[in-house]
Amino acid sequence: MKQYKIMRYIVFAIIGFVIFGTGLVLIKLLPDADGILKTLPYICVGLGSGLLGGNLGTAIKNRVALKNPQITKQVEIEEKDERNRAISDRAKAKAYDLMLYTYSAILLAFADIRIKK
Repeated sequence: MKQYKIMRYIVFAIIGFVIFGTGLVLIKLLPDADGILKTLPYICVGLGSGLLGGNLGTAIKNRVALKNPQITKQVEIEEKDERNRAISDRAKAKAYDLMLYTYSAILLAFADIRIKK
């Protein structure tokens, strides 16, 4: 059985919240900034929200796993089932094929736009 550590994820979630808050404060304080200071607040908001959401979700999942070992065992069995893996792999292959054609079409469309300066 895996060790479900919660504190590590909570600490990273708090760090993400601080970075997110810093980005929001910088947006308000530096409305007419130039150069890197023009994009830094938005980078902070993006990174902070990613850290906050990902680590908070993992912490909540691990907390539920600690409280309900039967449900955790059932989920692990379903994840390791060969039939489920085969279905997942087929879905990934179909999504990749669709993505390949879609990106090719978008690339051709952008090449045909011919933006002039």
